[in-house]
Order: sequence, then C-alpha cells, then structure tokens
Amino acid sequence: MTPGAIAIRALIIGFIISLAVITGFAYTTLLERKVLARLQHRVGPNRAGYIPIPWRGGEKRLLGGFMQPAADAVKLFMKEDPTPAKVDRVTYNIAPMLAVIPAILILAVIPWAPAFRLGPWRFTPYFAVAPGINVGVLFILAVTSISVYGVILAGWASNSKYAVLGGIRASAQMISYELALGIIVLIPIMMANSMNLGDIVEAQRPVWFIFIQPLAAIVFFIAALAELQRAPFDLLEAEQELSAGFNVEYAGMRFGMFFMAEYMKMISLSAIFSTFFLGGYGGPFVDRLPWLGFIYIILKIIFCLVLMIWIRASLPRLRYDQLMGFGWKGLLPIAVLNFIITAVLIVMAEEGTLAPLLDTVRQFFIG
Repeated sequence: MTPGAIAIRALIIGFIISLAVITGFAYTTLLERKVLARLQHRVGPNRAGYIPIPWRGGEKRLLGGFMQPAADAVKLFMKEDPTPAKVDRVTYNIAPMLAVIPAILILAVIPWAPAFRLGPWRFTPYFAVAPGINVGVLFILAVTSISVYGVILAGWASNSKYAVLGGIRASAQMISYELALGIIVLIPIMMANSMNLGDIVEAQRPVWFIFIQPLAAIVFFIAALAELQRAPFDLLEAEQELSAGFNVEYAGMRFGMFFMAEYMKMISLSAIFSTFFLGGYGGPFVDRLPWLGFIYIILKIIFCLVLMIWIRASLPRLRYDQLMGFGWKGLLPIAVLNFIITAVLIVMAEEGTLAPLLDTVRQFFIG
C-alpha cells in the first residue's frame, strides 16, 4: 500500500473507533447508573426512551432508560456556560481539550482483532488505528501523562482557591500512582519480550497474564482507578471539602468535556488492562473467525467497567493522607518487588537455572 492509502485507512479506522468510543462513553454512564441502582436496590433511569410491549392487559417497558444519555447531552447543551471573571481564558478553554484528547489517543495502538482481509484491504499484523508500533506501550505511558496537565491547568486557570486545591490534589495523586502503574507495565513487556501490544496479546496464548501475574494485575487495576480519580480515590471531587474540585468553575459543555474524559478514560484503561492481562482479542476460534476478536475484547472491557462500578458502590472514599500513603507505602513497594522478582525469574529461566532450582525445592518439600 502507498503511504497515502495507509493514511486514509488510518483516518477511517480512527474515525470509526472514536465514534464508537464517544457512543460508548454515553452508554457507560447509563451502565453505571443501572448497575449502581441494582447494587443499591434502587430503580435507576427507566423513563427516557423505552419500547412499550403489550403484556397481560398492560404493557412491559423494554430498554427503559435507553435514551437517558441523549437526554443528558441535550441538557448539557442547553445549560448556561458562563466564564468567570479574571480567569486565564486561553488556558481555561484549552484544559478540557487536554483532558479529552489523550483519552481518545490511547486507543490508537490497541489491537482489536487479529489480521484479516476486508475487500481490497488487509489489516496486518492486527486490526488497529496504528498497527505494528514497536513502542506501543511507551506511547500509552506518554499519552496518559498528558491528562495530568488538563486537570492542573483547569484548576490553576479558574482563579479559584477551591479549584487550585482540587487541581493540586489531583496532580499529586495521578503522578504518585503513575509510578506504580509504569513499573507494573514492565511486567507484561518482560514476559512478552516486546513493547508491541500485538506481541503482548500473542504471548498470552494459551494462558493470560492475569493467571501468571495476579498481583501485577491487581496493582495495575488499583493504580488505574487512582489515575481515573474513581472511588475510592475520588478525593479531587470531595464535595464536603472542595465543592467539586478542579472543575468547580466549569459549566455547560466545558464541564461536560471533563465528565466525558473520565468515562472515555475508563474505556481506554479497561482496553489497556484487557490487552495486558486478559489476552486482548484472544479467545476460542479467533484464528478461524477473526471478527470474534472484536466481541472478545469488548466483553472484557465491559467486565472491567462493571468491576469499576461495583468498587464505587462498595468502598468508601479514602482520606487524602490514606490515599497518598497507600500509593507510596503500599502499591509502589509491591510493584518494585514484583518487578525485581519477575526479572530475576525470567533471567534464570533463560539461563537454564530455574528448572534445577525448582526441582531441588520440590525434592526438599516432598522428601
């Protein structure tokens, strides 16, 4: 293929995936409200949009609440969008974009399906916006770091002490937990011997990394929750302390962009977790039916989203000192120790000294 054809194909795929993620963001909010309602014995949204079905003299409502995300979007569009006096207008307007754009960019390197042909186009080595990038993991780490600037600049540009405190808290929290996240990401890199996400997915056949490295998967998931500022790590939106945190001076669609960024990052980090530890698009019969890869990874993403929502419904918010102490004194040492032990075991396996050591230990306990 010519460079022009490759660029056009990447633009088309990027547009499709971006549209799917934006739609997915809207219905992730509905999923959260429905799951939280079920866990807390409430009804949840069931009025905006439903299909009436005659049922035993009455009617049954199918897909109740299906149009609730559209109703929320219309409400946000109709909201007044004032700009407070004495804000830094340029930074104030750019900050929501810096929050949303990285959430979409992350998905550029995520493998969605194995190689297949569609008409004249052949998607190889796997289906992605930018397939075959040898530094895909490094790209993810770089892009996720940009979102910190959106939060801190939003707080600083708002010219409000509550927003500044929320921004400082958020940036300190995100940077602290990114250290553990960055170290844990090295585990699948070492086990696959590659930073190419396609190679990491292929290395998980037939056993997913979550079964080989369950501790690394747990640390990654907890650090991802803190990166998202989701409960129980939602200290930047502790209303009893900060009156909504860094985005307190935002309204209308500018507030909606921060709201959208949170849920889009939930989808993006769920896709990353699925790729690193749940086998990505891998699953039964995916070699013969490549389109199954899309279904498998979407189901894994939905599983991660439901787990995040379940945690929000179950755990109380941490105090700020508890949050920082847990990150620096808990997750970071665990991540470092896990990294060192994994590296030592991989080197021993490559040099052929691990198998005799395991035999010696087995004979010691059996004998």
